[in-house]
Amino acid sequence: MSLILPKHLYGVTARPAISAPQSPVNKFTVLTIEDSNTIDSELVDAPPLTPLIPAPLRKPKWERRLPKLLSISVLDVRGTFLLLPVEIGTINTSELHSVKALLDSRATGSFIDRDFVCLKGINTQTLSRNILVFNVDSSPNEAGQISKVIDVLLCYKTHSERMLLAVSGLGKQSLILGYNWLKNYNPKVD
Repeated sequence: MSLILPKHLYGVTARPAISAPQSPVNKFTVLTIEDSNTIDSELVDAPPLTPLIPAPLRKPKWERRLPKLLSISVLDVRGTFLLLPVEIGTINTSELHSVKALLDSRATGSFIDRDFVCLKGINTQTLSRNILVFNVDSSPNEAGQISKVIDVLLCYKTHSERMLLAVSGLGKQSLILGYNWLKNYNPKVD
């Protein structure tokens, strides 16, 4: 038995190795074979294995753009509000639907009515985590949390943009365009 120590490892404790007899047929017999019975105990000592904790699921890119919290405003009793004639085209089926959208600067997101989505047969995408919805007065919205969205191409006059609409129960309204749409588009409304 011989100790083999490469030059770059001088000063390092080497493990004993066994030289195999050379064979004219097998050129790999010149390699050394470690004796498994003589491995130092300090090389065998390893820290205990920790249990694997699954990493949280990564959200798709479209879902990461959504806020964690949304608010819906309630119409005033006088009924003074602005309805815009818009068209929404579904991305996956290219269907076009005309709808009157309520322009609401107090809503933090844009919403579409759950019943309208079912009536028109529009495909939805399910969120990995629900989005909490509150009214402007900080009370929880009675329609509950947002669990689905739709991906549409929204057209108003000459402007078109792709956007995600949160599916919620809106009552009399089919579509609400909130502050996020006003901020991104900055429309001229007469």
